Amino acid sequence: MSKRLLLLALLPFSVALAAERKPAPPPDPTGDPLMITAGFLSWHPDLRFRLLGLEAMKKNRQEDAIRYFQRAAFYGDKPSQGMVAEMYWNGQGVPQDKALAYAWMDLAAERGYIGFLGLRERYWNELDPGARERALQEGQAIYARYADAAAKPRIAAQLRRGRSKTTGSRTGFSGNLKIHVPGPDGLGESIDGSKFYDERYWNPDQYQQWHDSIWSKPKVGRVDVGEIEQVGSRVPSTQPEVDAPEPDVPETDRLP
Repeated sequence: MSKRLLLLALLPFSVALAAERKPAPPPDPTGDPLMITAGFLSWHPDLRFRLLGLEAMKKNRQEDAIRYFQRAAFYGDKPSQGMVAEMYWNGQGVPQDKALAYAWMDLAAERGYIGFLGLRERYWNELDPGARERALQEGQAIYARYADAAAKPRIAAQLRRGRSKTTGSRTGFSGNLKIHVPGPDGLGESIDGSKFYDERYWNPDQYQQWHDSIWSKPKVGRVDVGEIEQVGSRVPSTQPEVDAPEPDVPETDRLP
């Protein structure tokens, strides 16, 4: 796996919520009972399954990892879409398929995040004409299921539902809440109760803006591809499948 992309995948947790430094979190962050009890990850499946994917990669469970990343990708998580691309490109957990890798990286670059645009162009430059044609064909089915037109309504529904449930049941408890999230330095940050309910993590528009503020110009990773001339996707437009079924994930590691 590319260390560059792994750093990109971890970046949001290092800057999230501007919380004070805390000691190193448990080896498996999803094993922290406060994370589960508080309900934060239950209503943020993009972050939840990205965490599980990264944990599976640490344990060299590549086949499980790509399934977790695909579930996070289903809810519009661009870092997870990029991780799926890298795994197809390198043949990790799946047979190597550079045409599929391009289709996934094109998807990861859908919002114009510069890091993923650079990787997309590097992939494209390394494909032969036949692989390029197949990448665009395969990309249509991937876009139909995972692109923002299909994924944004899904994550918006989760956030709205979770906001109403957590507000009604845990308002008095929030002050004592601490949720640890990992950072690229191995230490991480914490979310206290006063920040848990911040609208940027529950309002779909503000949640999107939060992700954009992190990913538009990430401060880690470097991709040397020269001038990036094209911002839009090369994949032909397709009808979004908002009601597509969720990708399967390993049974043993599902959170409550």
